[in-house]
Parts: sequence; C-alpha cells; structure tokens
Amino acid sequence: MALLLHYQQFGKFVLDLITMKILLDIKDSKAAFFMEVLKNFSFVKAKPISEEESLFVEELKEAVHNVNLAKKGKLKAKPLKDLLREL
Repeated sequence: MALLLHYQQFGKFVLDLITMKILLDIKDSKAAFFMEVLKNFSFVKAKPISEEESLFVEELKEAVHNVNLAKKGKLKAKPLKDLLREL
C-alpha cells in the first residue's frame, strides 16, 4: 500500500490512499472460511471473482510483461499490421 500526498490549490494538503489489490487462488473447500476471516478486518474489502475474470487478469499481466520486454528489446514484437491480419 502506498500513500500519496499532494498539494491542492488554496494551500491545502490532500492525502490520497492508494490501495493494493491482490489476487489469490484458494481451494474451494477453504474459500468460505477465508472470506469469513477477511470480513473481520475493517480495512479489507474482499469479493470473489469468477474463473474467467481470474484468467483475464493473468493474461493481462502476461501481456503487460511482454510489452515491457519488447520495449527493452528483449522480446521481438510483431508489427500491428501482422496482428490485424491474423484477426
């Protein structure tokens, strides 16, 4: 978690709270117990997500990683025209 303090007009300081999001894989047999434990922490908001949403997050994370590698020259990127032709 990070705190961001920025100066707003009229000489006021505003504190923005930036939260961390964590994706966990929990066995179905333990999920209800774990969610119950999390409910006891007032600073935690927890909600289950579907398998499809979880897969999307993982694929997006991999895509961002690949873009970063391509920017560093460690991975050869395909030209946009080639990607569009594949569609």
